[in-house]
Amino acid sequence: MSSIPIHPVPDAKALQELTKLSAGSFKAFLYDCDGTLADNMQAHKDTYVKVAANKGVKIDPAIIDEFAGLPIPEVVVEINKRYNCHFDPKEFAAMKSTLFFEEFISKTKPVGFVVAHLKNHVGKVKIGVVSGGARKAIQKTLEVLQIDNLCEVLVCAEDTPQGKPHPDPLLLAAKKLGVAPEDCLVFEDGEPGVRAAIAAGMKWIRVDQLNASVK
Repeated sequence: MSSIPIHPVPDAKALQELTKLSAGSFKAFLYDCDGTLADNMQAHKDTYVKVAANKGVKIDPAIIDEFAGLPIPEVVVEINKRYNCHFDPKEFAAMKSTLFFEEFISKTKPVGFVVAHLKNHVGKVKIGVVSGGARKAIQKTLEVLQIDNLCEVLVCAEDTPQGKPHPDPLLLAAKKLGVAPEDCLVFEDGEPGVRAAIAAGMKWIRVDQLNASVK
């Protein structure tokens, strides 16, 4: 496969560090989407807040940071616990997904150095995207970022009974790529994703902190 041209990114130093951390004999790179490839966490927070407000509940958007990486219904369960409310997780998730898709998704910006990292490794390792989001939204996000055609496997919330922090989504991606778990490197921005990687027997990197299990 021909190499993908790399455009200048806002943080060349971060790209250099990420490239250094990910060096090795890995056969597959598995990227989370929201917050890792896509700079859209504020938009996700705004949609949670708006849907809750429409139901008469004011939530602190910081709770979304606490549970970044969890499927939407599981975040709603945590919101119910924190605010002593009774949102139906599936109904809330549907409303949140619709609002995000209609009002925010077209404005998605890339996390420049992570997207550049992905592009720079096309043809060198197998590429997968593993997300707790709905396939419709994640597919559209990758299209907006213009990297949908670079991902060989896409695993989303609908594809496994259990999402992150369980290892199931990452293990499914590895299986579809034909790569052993120990030969995969996971790129994440949240604790659930890191826990999923550890449970799957995979090395990981927190792109928001540039901390890694990789030595």
